[in-house]
Amino acid sequence: MASTIIINPATGEKVAEYDRITKEVAKEKIARSRKTFDSWKKKTFEERSQLMRNLSNILEANKEEYAQLATREMGKTIGQSRKEIEKCAWVCRYYADNAKELLANETVKTEAAKSYVTFQPIGVILAVMPWNFPFYQVIRFAVPALMAGNTGVLKHASNVQGCAFALEDAFAKAGFPEGTFSNLNIDSKLVKDIIEDENIVAVTLTGSDPAGRSVASIAGQNLKKTVMELGGSDAYIVLDDVDLEEATDLATLGRLQNNGQTCIAAKRFVVLDAIYDEFLALFTKKMEAAKMGEPTDENTYYGPLARLDLRDQLHGQVLKTVAQGGRLVLGGQIPDGKGAYYPATILADLEPGMEGFDNELFGPVASVIRAKDDAHAIELANNSRFGLGSGVFTANKERGEKLALLLEAGSSFVNKLVVSDPRLPFGGVKNSGYGRELAAYGIREFVNTKTIWIE
Repeated sequence: MASTIIINPATGEKVAEYDRITKEVAKEKIARSRKTFDSWKKKTFEERSQLMRNLSNILEANKEEYAQLATREMGKTIGQSRKEIEKCAWVCRYYADNAKELLANETVKTEAAKSYVTFQPIGVILAVMPWNFPFYQVIRFAVPALMAGNTGVLKHASNVQGCAFALEDAFAKAGFPEGTFSNLNIDSKLVKDIIEDENIVAVTLTGSDPAGRSVASIAGQNLKKTVMELGGSDAYIVLDDVDLEEATDLATLGRLQNNGQTCIAAKRFVVLDAIYDEFLALFTKKMEAAKMGEPTDENTYYGPLARLDLRDQLHGQVLKTVAQGGRLVLGGQIPDGKGAYYPATILADLEPGMEGFDNELFGPVASVIRAKDDAHAIELANNSRFGLGSGVFTANKERGEKLALLLEAGSSFVNKLVVSDPRLPFGGVKNSGYGRELAAYGIREFVNTKTIWIE
């Protein structure tokens, strides 16, 4: 039987091996999930909420174990892994407290004696999830889907299968009926067959835009709804009135958090000409000072990339950008030793057409771009096939809000790094996907928005 081998990206050592399941076993688990749906959808919000609070408590009680697991499997720093588990618990509590209200019937005044809109669950949702937030990405899909009365099956990234099984176990321990949430440790080649399974009614994917195109195409051919949260090359405009110390602190954190492997990370810094050189000098100093090292070390600022092939791909993008005329200011060399490490790197003077401008750099590499004025900054920021997150750094909130409204992205934050928050919708435009997760908008993606008319 084929297996999934987990390699610690910090050491290159094998840490675990899991047997993959066959297509037949996967379909059996999906059929069980469909059967469970028949009873789960009849549960009251209060019954579902109690189980969701149980899950929140389990996540918090086992925070250190889960955090160590995430760090071991994909290399994020241990402090950030702990925060990820805490955020998962928060999402559970948020929907336990608010799902009933978010899905409450909406009365509509018509000539009918009574007319309203109701939101009903639709069935088994397939989630195809990435490795960069191995717990949170799954929770972000599963919690609202289950609170709405659906059931879910997970196809997680191969390199974080320990996290996938830990989540399946946590749902079971919280008291969720068997089949409510199931992990499918299958080969990626089987995803098409799983999407086409008659018991799957919808698909949600977080990943690259090529992966999104593939999955959306298969789902579309089978008339199954999809939500796509794809890549991003988030632009942050740095205006000439900023406090440079604060702006470069945010820029450093934005580019190095999660080892640079975040869809909504700050990736392209569009800096006004008046402060460009000063910003670049201070940003370089802080990026260089950030400690790269073993992710279990509490003092490490950023650790390795999740896999060697991803590190090599990123390095190739850096070399290509330099060959196209970009200026390498910092980093850009693969270090000696074990692990998938890549140093904090800055590419400056980038222009449209360069790799570091046009495409997502998924790792600790920053692209710095010079803009003449506010209008030029917006033009450069929006010159991207992506549109997930974006931001503005400025001392003038009104000026920042004006520009934030002009940025073509699902989220635009002023003087703060983009984050996903269960109280607010999350998603992108353009090649960054469609549909929304979280808040009322997310929990209503996988429901039958149904009209009731009584004469």
